[in-house]
Amino acid sequence: MRCVIAPEARVTPEGEVRRDREGNPQWITALSVRQTEGRRTDVIHVVVSGAQPQGVTEGAEVRVTGLWANEWAVDGRTGTSWRADAITPVPTASSAASASTSAASAGGRNKGGDS
Repeated sequence: MRCVIAPEARVTPEGEVRRDREGNPQWITALSVRQTEGRRTDVIHVVVSGAQPQGVTEGAEVRVTGLWANEWAVDGRTGTSWRADAITPVPTASSAASASTSAASAGGRNKGGDS
């Protein structure tokens, strides 16, 4: 999945931030999903509660944890709402290499017997 629109506060028509049953703010992120049968993609809007997803930028590949769909029907309209426990960026090869280099450097400094 790729992020199409970065996380934004989910708001009411009056402009107030929506909250879940526990009072946590809700965030909405648009994600592109490629269908397995061909070249078709869909965009879904996924809501998470709690802290704003960090490091999720437009165009970035993301990992979605605990994704579930809820079919709804109201006043003759129907749709699907999407929720997830978390949306996190997928580490890129350069960020993984950078983290590995940083960890190795930190380990090297401590091996000298620094106290």
